[in-house]
Amino acid sequence: MTATGTDEESDRSAPPPSPPRRVRRTIASVVSVIGELLITAGLILGLFVAYSLWWTNVLADREAHQQSDQVRRHWASSGPKGPGALDTKDGIGFLHVPAMDNGEVLVKKGTSTDVLNEGVAGYYTKPVKSALPQDKKGNFTLAAHRDGHGAKFHNIDKLKDGDPIVFETKDTWFVYKVFAVLPETSKYNVDVLNKVPKESGKHKAGRYITLTTCTPVYTSTYRYIVWGELERTEKVDADRTPPAELR
Repeated sequence: MTATGTDEESDRSAPPPSPPRRVRRTIASVVSVIGELLITAGLILGLFVAYSLWWTNVLADREAHQQSDQVRRHWASSGPKGPGALDTKDGIGFLHVPAMDNGEVLVKKGTSTDVLNEGVAGYYTKPVKSALPQDKKGNFTLAAHRDGHGAKFHNIDKLKDGDPIVFETKDTWFVYKVFAVLPETSKYNVDVLNKVPKESGKHKAGRYITLTTCTPVYTSTYRYIVWGELERTEKVDADRTPPAELR
């Protein structure tokens, strides 16, 4: 009886868990939840990066190949056209830049996101309208993505003075040679698209080509510019034999 009473009194007198211990348990639980959320966020971010830098390339390349095949079928089935034949809704031709090691790149009208996301290059219609290769004077100005969505200009930094840039149309090869590079400029610098791109060192009208894309890689902070000048043209033969620069 007495012993039992003593035990009950001992139980009633036992101190509750100390507040610091409860606080530590709460902090540990919160840290655990935050850790799990961070891991989940990291996985989601990783999937987003994989989608942006890999899967969009797969989709864009698939779309570009389909469009390229369509253009070549159109060329094969159509006869001679008038002066406006170069500018078609399917694409005006193919850009070949050996130094970029990116195969042939279909070129279409416009530089909107919708156009470039198809894994192609586009020629400018604004803010400065591009010349076309067959024009006697002017600046053929092109843009393409540097990462994601085909990343057709990813290796633009590999280009150096003297490297060839070849543009292929239905009946003509236009062979340009690089003569100037601007590794970084403001995205608002539209002077690089001018008919006479003075920042390239040229001060007289000629037949130029300008390649533009974002820089640094995986950002859109600045623009990377490459200028070329037409060296010669070659007629396309029945076998579509490429010029020496592409062999």
